[in-house]
Amino acid sequence: MSYIVNLAIQILPLQLSKEDSYACIDAAIAKVEASGLKYMVCPFETVIEGEYDKVMTLSNDMQQACYSSGAKELLVNMKLHRSVEKDMAIDDKVDKYK
Repeated sequence: MSYIVNLAIQILPLQLSKEDSYACIDAAIAKVEASGLKYMVCPFETVIEGEYDKVMTLSNDMQQACYSSGAKELLVNMKLHRSVEKDMAIDDKVDKYK
């Protein structure tokens, strides 16, 4: 059985102006929005919740969106929370702070 995972992903386009970097990041976030997966955009990263394979495919799609937006090189930081016993939920981590 596959459980729900959380992926925190930060994509940093290298060697682009600030404006072009933000355009790449916006393109990546548009992929997240279109995915149908639960997500939370934060100041330094985006957290995505879903099945492992879908989340990892989305990670690749986000990077490709950056390349399509003009990036030639990316620094991608990812943190994955995964269990073989239970689902991981964004709300379990942040609800008490809302």
